[in-house]
Amino acid sequence: MKAQLFDITHTTTYDYRSPVTVAHHLLRLAPRRLRRQVRLTHELDLQPAPASLHRHTDYFGNEVAFVIFEGAHRQLRVTARSRVAVGAAFIPDAAETPAWESVRSLCRTDLSSSVLDAGEFTFGSPLVPLETPFTDYARESFPAGRSLLDAVLDLTARIHRDFKFDPTATTIATPLTQMLDQRRGVCQDFAHLEIACLRSLGLPARYVSGYLETVPPPGQSKLLGADASHAWVSVFCPGLGWIDVDPTNNLLPSMQHITLGWGRDYGDVSPIRGVLVGGEEHTLTVAVDVVALGEAEEEALRGSV
Repeated sequence: MKAQLFDITHTTTYDYRSPVTVAHHLLRLAPRRLRRQVRLTHELDLQPAPASLHRHTDYFGNEVAFVIFEGAHRQLRVTARSRVAVGAAFIPDAAETPAWESVRSLCRTDLSSSVLDAGEFTFGSPLVPLETPFTDYARESFPAGRSLLDAVLDLTARIHRDFKFDPTATTIATPLTQMLDQRRGVCQDFAHLEIACLRSLGLPARYVSGYLETVPPPGQSKLLGADASHAWVSVFCPGLGWIDVDPTNNLLPSMQHITLGWGRDYGDVSPIRGVLVGGEEHTLTVAVDVVALGEAEEEALRGSV
């Protein structure tokens, strides 16, 4: 398998106004093991040291670390270091995918395991409501009889064209309908919007979190910490499985997209979430470095963890 090798460092730092005495956190920072993505190494560096750490797999198959911190601390720093090899994604001929209406019909009637599992992603979720504005926005891309992937790619291109990337425009609490009206947001918003459009038409779509290697302008050095967590969409096509699309960049993800996890929306795959005693207000700093190391050696791909 031809694959691109990456080192990823994801550091999250919380600085608390007053001491935190007890904290429980769920960490979803381990890249997924996939047919085209091999996780070679993964480690967590936690400061302060946790009282306990337990790993489990969640409902969607994502690896989760549950950590408990005991003892007063004013800062929490979580650093995840991973090495992964990412192979090229299979990209089908859009014209050869079935008509989108037939996919919708199949997901409502077929009880085979793969289609039944995909059908779970046709319903609304806490951050992705199914409302008329999303159906209305989607309709232009989904005329009768159009092939599924052709329609999805058209919707992806329209979101990329119609919406401006603006990190100051939204927060996690901004309603998706408001983002649709103001036409500004970030990759998380654009992924949620495309998912809402697809699900509103009865098509299975899930939220994918991960990383994207960014390339600096010619002649400039790459800045450490300049990369960030990324989000995109996966749509289900019977016979082919899940196909990823990236509305932020208007492309089909391949070797530069590193998959961390997936779920119904961001709430299912947030990198860190938890509850704590104390702390009051806090400041949050996140730095992500994605470093391409060249093509992976075939021997290295056998030692995944």
